[in-house]
Amino acid sequence: MLLHIPQVLGTVALQAVREQLAQAPWADGLATVGALGATVKRNHQVPADSPQGEALARAVEQAVRQQPLFVSAALPRHVLPPLFNRYAGGETYGLHVDGAIRQAAGLMLRADLSCTLFLSDPDTYEGGELVVVDTYGTHEVKLPAGDLVLYPASSLHQVLPVTRGVRLASFFWVQSLVRDDARRAMLFELDQTNQSLLRKLGSCAETLALTNQYHNLLRMWADT
Repeated sequence: MLLHIPQVLGTVALQAVREQLAQAPWADGLATVGALGATVKRNHQVPADSPQGEALARAVEQAVRQQPLFVSAALPRHVLPPLFNRYAGGETYGLHVDGAIRQAAGLMLRADLSCTLFLSDPDTYEGGELVVVDTYGTHEVKLPAGDLVLYPASSLHQVLPVTRGVRLASFFWVQSLVRDDARRAMLFELDQTNQSLLRKLGSCAETLALTNQYHNLLRMWADT
């Protein structure tokens, strides 16, 4: 499931993140990639262990956890600390797949979902589309600043060359309570349908039955 989640960062929060990134140190993105990825990766990243990187990671994680649509779709067990990258001057990240296991806070965590939070207004740079390849085809994603795209970490994907301007983004991974993408998609559709009915009908026998089924399926499929 590929999902667009709008306005994860509002105008004030987005401006604060951009100001911190303007003061942050930048390092070659090759420092955080394996031998295979190094052949196709050309960008810069904020070191995760820098004061700016740690502060920015906390701010973005807090923002995404407060988004009901993100929680409904991702069912997060762990949100790995967000990272920050910059593409300019033709920089790109060729077709690749993210590693299945990531390390954070001394834990080995499974990456079920990949997330990209766009931080630059799309009209300020050319290129830089996130291209995700799945069983339904190839999808180019270039969202407004502050918006996030969520997609299975098992997907092949790439960032096209940025030929004008600067593309800033945050990226991170999620270990979900439900590792199977098809089951997560079913739970998400059921939850969103029930939420819509609750707004229209309020609490009633039908919405209670749907809520019961949702939680029983989650109980059956969740890894805790």
